[in-house]
Amino acid sequence: MATATANGIELHYEHWAGQASGGRPSGGRVSHGSPPLLFLNGSGATLATSGLLIQPFTAHFDVAAHDQRGLGRTSIPRGPYSMADYATDAAGLLDHLGWDRVRIVGISFGGMVAQELAVTWPERVERLALLCTSPGGVGGSSYPLHELESLPIEDRQAVGLRILDERFTPEYLERDPAARGLAEMMAARGLAPRTDEERRGEREQLGARRYHDVCDRLAAITAPTLIAAGRYDGIAPIANSEAIAARVPGSELRIYEGGHAFIGQDPNALPDIITFLEG
Repeated sequence: MATATANGIELHYEHWAGQASGGRPSGGRVSHGSPPLLFLNGSGATLATSGLLIQPFTAHFDVAAHDQRGLGRTSIPRGPYSMADYATDAAGLLDHLGWDRVRIVGISFGGMVAQELAVTWPERVERLALLCTSPGGVGGSSYPLHELESLPIEDRQAVGLRILDERFTPEYLERDPAARGLAEMMAARGLAPRTDEERRGEREQLGARRYHDVCDRLAAITAPTLIAAGRYDGIAPIANSEAIAARVPGSELRIYEGGHAFIGQDPNALPDIITFLEG
């Protein structure tokens, strides 16, 4: 665990040093021989909740990931936040690590940050994987998660289940133990206790997400780009990924069997993404 001062705030991050150290956290600033990769997390996700998702990449890359502003152990500055803020935070972490050019994987909200970063500093992105995400604007926005907060908890959980994977009816979950386990895990994460300040940080993140629109700038991305989507995703529908693919020159779109969490549902997804990023 380490801290970097970037864009006027303190970013809490971890650095897994890749093959040379067996994927152990290093906390350092030096690349250890594996290609450097920046992992950008989704809405409300922190390093503490995403270890299992990040870990597979550490066997192949020199990985850095951080708690994004407003979340986890990173600063919760006054809002409102913008997507440009999140991209500048990420670029500041790259500066801190001494990484001029990296591979990037962005999941959901992290994919929005990755798009903003890649259109602003295309020269810093070597390869780019955008997973279950949206471009905003005319290309389509992800589900308005900021609207869920006002719902009673039972309704919020019901909507959350439906948009996580459009197949997730009670009958479907009854006959599919793996799907039921995923649904229960996501529900439990939503019920985890939070302080008022932590909730404020989450709301600020959702506010930035609400106004994300990079659609008319996507042609500025120069890196080889993989766009990956889940067939049953109700948060970032396939049409949104298609819109990204249509605007990023030379990009590739792949559809997987699953919903917003397809990376853990389709056994082909993670190996495909890692192979692409290895280039």
